[in-house]
Amino acid sequence: MLRAIGHPVTWIGGLIAALDRLLNRGGARRGSGIIAVLILISIVGSIALVVERELFRVPFGLVITAIIASTLIAQRSLHQYVANVAIALETGGVAAGRTAVSHIVGRDTAALDEAGVARAAIESLAENFSDGVVAPVFWTAIAGLPGAALYKAINTADSMIGHRTERYAAFGWAAARLDDLVNLPASRLSALLLIAAAALHKDASAVEAWRTVWFDASRHRSPNAGYPEAAMAGALGLSLAGPRVYGGVRIGDATMGGGRWDANAADIRLALALYRRADAILIAVIAVLAALFIGPM
Repeated sequence: MLRAIGHPVTWIGGLIAALDRLLNRGGARRGSGIIAVLILISIVGSIALVVERELFRVPFGLVITAIIASTLIAQRSLHQYVANVAIALETGGVAAGRTAVSHIVGRDTAALDEAGVARAAIESLAENFSDGVVAPVFWTAIAGLPGAALYKAINTADSMIGHRTERYAAFGWAAARLDDLVNLPASRLSALLLIAAAALHKDASAVEAWRTVWFDASRHRSPNAGYPEAAMAGALGLSLAGPRVYGGVRIGDATMGGGRWDANAADIRLALALYRRADAILIAVIAVLAALFIGPM
């Protein structure tokens, strides 16, 4: 069905691109960016609210609504993209690994060695676990389909226009700041889920995961990304984050964790194992909440 009507994120991306073309010009671009975000969330929120209301009037409407909301969660695709990096390193070496990881990170990958490729994949897995899985689930639980759709609209806006480039430094300010705000609860929750997952895996350390989050997460240049990255770093005994190169520019950042720098494909696979366990814990929590709050209705 999605092939016929298109994915909701595609529609959202098209709307953002249209607003960019229409409003990102002339002076006062920060104000124009604020207007663009307000238009975006008004349209997306209104449509999602109407769709949810109408679906609740039909048999199995709640199930259909849940299915639509699930299309906004990048659970399976994230796992596959990161697993592809491990496979590429194992079968094609560093060159293949660089190509695979370039599909999931924005940094320059041409000069990355094997450890750099593996760390980039693990960092992306941790950060996108928060942004692509926990956050949409959290906002769906809080506000239903409108919550999920609005979160995805804000997150997509940040990825499209929230960059610190000359074109988007002012226009994308509102999208970037709003994305930071809506990701704040999920980033902390994702860290807790990864710590719990580490407690269930014999080759990971929940104690070090907690310690690294406590001491390092707030030092990350992102107000949110440091939490899942620090949890993953501590759990795996790695050092993650630190300086990276984007568009030829070296960006400084704090290091998450005090472990090894020489990550490899095996570390990616262990990170994926923790990701699967954290997913399972999240699903279990949602199931319990659904039984408590929806079951008696």
